[in-house]
Amino acid sequence: MPAFGRTIVTWWVWLALWGLTVAHAQELEPRAYSALPVGANFLAATYTLLTGDVLTDPSLPITDVHARINIYGAGYVRAFDLAGRTASIGLAIPFASGDVSGNVFDAPNFIHRAGIGDVRMRLAVNFVGGPALSPADFARRASTGMLGGSVTVIAPTGQYNANRLINIGAHRWAVKSEIGLSRPIGNWFAEVSAGVWVFGDNTAFLGSNRRAQSPLGVLQLHGGYQFRPALWIAADAGFYTGGNTSVNGVTNADRQENSRYGITLSVPIVRGWSAKLGASRGLITRAGGDYKAITLALQYQWLDG
Repeated sequence: MPAFGRTIVTWWVWLALWGLTVAHAQELEPRAYSALPVGANFLAATYTLLTGDVLTDPSLPITDVHARINIYGAGYVRAFDLAGRTASIGLAIPFASGDVSGNVFDAPNFIHRAGIGDVRMRLAVNFVGGPALSPADFARRASTGMLGGSVTVIAPTGQYNANRLINIGAHRWAVKSEIGLSRPIGNWFAEVSAGVWVFGDNTAFLGSNRRAQSPLGVLQLHGGYQFRPALWIAADAGFYTGGNTSVNGVTNADRQENSRYGITLSVPIVRGWSAKLGASRGLITRAGGDYKAITLALQYQWLDG
């Protein structure tokens, strides 16, 4: 592995795009605020399987939902110098294919959907403990705690039909502002992040109706152990509150008070290549999002020059 692999962040969970409708706001992202050298690049291919109550918008008249969704993702992340601090920018594009069954107005129904999902972009900056360093200087640095922030934007680029209850895309913008703290303790590491999703309105909900959603608060906790470069394991937990919806100004009783837990394993393969396996499931679910997720990913990392 390259020298920077000793402390490098792995971006697979973010690139895996655990995201259709409610799912995209409930991803778990270990090691999202670790240090990077300037000029580091990441290219990833991912596969995610979602099963359970994946697509259900609590404001929809659908009950007894069972979905099996396959998401194939491709993404790229680059680290750069931003006013003397380490920053990174990333882009991820998903393709989803899956089947959903449930009762619509108490009548059994089954649908299949396949198409391009909503594009995701992320800008992150390390404010404390993350000076912009060349790969050579980065390899000599001592591991320290990191405090960073990020902005994630989801654009309404996915497949959407206003006459359908269930779609691949959400037909709205979504933005998450987040702050995160990462702290190494020998070979152990601990992380906490807190953020808020803010959603634009869907003005073509079941025809020409307007669907709005209030902000959704997100708190994530991660703890893990690094055995050697790029070989680590992490336990993950996420808590989500808010996000109740309204249609044409009529508020739905669907405020979320959900939590998830999971585990993530990173394994080096050969120089520059790594693989990841992640799994998570709902712990407490008040409205939507009671699903299981398994992610497999392959990542290639390289340095400029």
